[in-house]
Amino acid sequence: MLITYHDSSSKTHWLELVQQLGMQFAERSQHMDESDRFVFENYADLKAHGFVSLGVPQAFGGAGLNHSELCEVLYNLGQHCGSTALAFAMHTHQVATAAWRWEHQNAPVEGLLRRVANENIIILSSGGSDWLEGSGQAERVEGGFVINARKVFASGAPVGDLLMTSAIYDDPDAGATVLHFAVPMSASGVAIESTWRALGMRSTGSHDIILSNVFVADASIAGKRPQGKWHPLFHTISMIAFPLVYSVYVGVAQAARDRTLEQVKKRPQDSHLTYLVGGLENELTAAHLALNHIIAVAASSQPGLETTNQIMTGRALVARAVLNVVDLAMEATGGTAFYRSKGIEQLFRDAQGARYHPLRDGEQRRLSGQLALNWTVDHA
Repeated sequence: MLITYHDSSSKTHWLELVQQLGMQFAERSQHMDESDRFVFENYADLKAHGFVSLGVPQAFGGAGLNHSELCEVLYNLGQHCGSTALAFAMHTHQVATAAWRWEHQNAPVEGLLRRVANENIIILSSGGSDWLEGSGQAERVEGGFVINARKVFASGAPVGDLLMTSAIYDDPDAGATVLHFAVPMSASGVAIESTWRALGMRSTGSHDIILSNVFVADASIAGKRPQGKWHPLFHTISMIAFPLVYSVYVGVAQAARDRTLEQVKKRPQDSHLTYLVGGLENELTAAHLALNHIIAVAASSQPGLETTNQIMTGRALVARAVLNVVDLAMEATGGTAFYRSKGIEQLFRDAQGARYHPLRDGEQRRLSGQLALNWTVDHA
């Protein structure tokens, strides 16, 4: 389906749409959370209004929003429904990465970007399974490879059209090699196993995707890299993806702050309450500052270890501040925060996902320390 955009270059237009749709998303959110149900209706609304191709360049039929504008859209979406925003960020970051590579590296991704715009397809990421080490097995056969793998944390799986993934091939000459490729979700041997029953972000549909004897032709292998080592592709992904993903979590933190103030501002004046709320304000400001930093780094830098270090350091600071915000929201609200009906506990649970995206704290500190000490860095 080809979407006709209305003033598609205007960020304001899209933020107004988020606000309109977001009220409906927020109303649906609690029921979706309690039933572990994917946000089908919210995705249908996003697709119908053209959000799927927000990051596709206008030359290829998309809205052409830049990286920082996409971050702002996801931040605002995260204030209404964290699950919708996070799942959608996993699609958006792949579109944005392809658009960046087309613009800056002349990468041959025009076909993919046009498909997103013209066919309104949803791209899935297996990034939860496939950091530098990769996962799954690729066996060489005539004309290509046979893939067997289990890809976990595939957010948006129930509505995905195309899975961007990888598998490990034991190359007789080069050794363990990670192959990158795309697999249509309709391909023979692809199945979804409904495993997603989680603490928070319960409606992202981040199920396992099973690849059983899936054939991938040689011509469909988009890239190869040594297993476990940093590669230019991952520096690009780090630079583009993590500001987008963590914009969602700052949106969740903002919602927790706003919900908390709504519930406590009419209470009698109390010095301890003002202390807690003041601390909450400090932590939310810290989250915004760290997020703005990594968005600025992505806008002004080229992919590489130094840029990745800046992004991952900022990601750690954002995560810490977001988690502090929701802790303080629970504390300041008091015992009523424990009730599901108040909404604070859902935001608290959703925010916990900020802990788990790469690089986690230990790996991030190791990378930062290695660079500061001028030691060799080849893996994480």
